[in-house]
Amino acid sequence: MKNFRLFLLLGIGLLIGSQSLSVWAKQKEKENEMTRKEQRIKELVESGRYTIDVNRVLPMSGSAVNLTSTYSLTLHGDSVISHLPYFGRAYTLPYGGGTGLRFESLTSNLSQTVDGKNTVKVDFCTRSEDDSYTFDINVFSNGSVTIHVTPANKQAITYHGDLVVDEI
Repeated sequence: MKNFRLFLLLGIGLLIGSQSLSVWAKQKEKENEMTRKEQRIKELVESGRYTIDVNRVLPMSGSAVNLTSTYSLTLHGDSVISHLPYFGRAYTLPYGGGTGLRFESLTSNLSQTVDGKNTVKVDFCTRSEDDSYTFDINVFSNGSVTIHVTPANKQAITYHGDLVVDEI
């Protein structure tokens, strides 16, 4: 009878210990995956070649808009491809309404800094046929992105989205 109780206690102890190890292993695996993702995000931003998928717009006037179509901003070295919607007040427009924030152009005054929280701040200016723009982009370590655009002839607008990380 004593042996049975001893084996029972030993079995319960092993069961609890193995579950604790399993939880610990899963936690370590998740931490390693996050570290790999953060490293990949850092590599993409440092390369200067990445795409941001935008899913939410915050115009200066009006309420936030959740986007259902695909919109993006792509940085490729010293060029930018903007396929972003615009909601807001335009002070001057070309005949026919213009193209909004849909253009492909070269960047100028490109700067990139990292703050203490591993947030990368990318600033640059660019120009389309319709307007000139100042972009302020914040890329967070989890891959989320905030883009603040200040056009010369329109109200400023903010976009939220995620960095496209193809391989993790």
